Amino acid sequence: MLDKTIRTFTEESASKAPVPGGGGVSALCGALAASLAEMVTNLTVGKKKYAAYEDEIRDIMDRAEELRKELLDCIEKDAEAFAPLAAAYSLDKNSEGYAERMETCLQNAAEPPFLIMQYCADVIRLDERLAEIGSKLAVSDAGTSAMLGYGALHGAYLNVRVNTRLMKDRARAEELEERADRLLNEYSERALNCFRAVKERIDG
Repeated sequence: MLDKTIRTFTEESASKAPVPGGGGVSALCGALAASLAEMVTNLTVGKKKYAAYEDEIRDIMDRAEELRKELLDCIEKDAEAFAPLAAAYSLDKNSEGYAERMETCLQNAAEPPFLIMQYCADVIRLDERLAEIGSKLAVSDAGTSAMLGYGALHGAYLNVRVNTRLMKDRARAEELEERADRLLNEYSERALNCFRAVKERIDG
């Protein structure tokens, strides 16, 4: 999946193929958000004007690189988790073991998008700080990163919920939904606030 060209990835996403779907595309958007955060750090380190933040910027750089790689890995994880579910949907609902197989597939398919949400929340946290201490010449990219993270967060959230709504283990489903709701509510607002902060810094 990761070796596909951008053209091929988008063509396959546009097709009837089960993957890449909303989860994989959300992971890609999250990885792009992390890459922009990392770019801001690369354009800030070594600048005298930001020397007081050098160590912090380098820490953010390292974390952004980690998140970029983790989110790219989530493209594969989401595809691997969804493939069995897509196959299960085609089975006879009255066949032996269908309910148990479907439940397992739904639970497994809900995990990668929740992980994507967690990583996107981390990216947004980095963007918040970069909006303050990143080079002003690149701060627009921190705002862009926050908005990509915002979109990826929402896309991943929907891919959690589309699976948990069908799970028979309601206790497990509701726990995951509550965690996803908390992430969505908190980091949606934080991403939007980051965008506003970047805009104010540009305007100022």
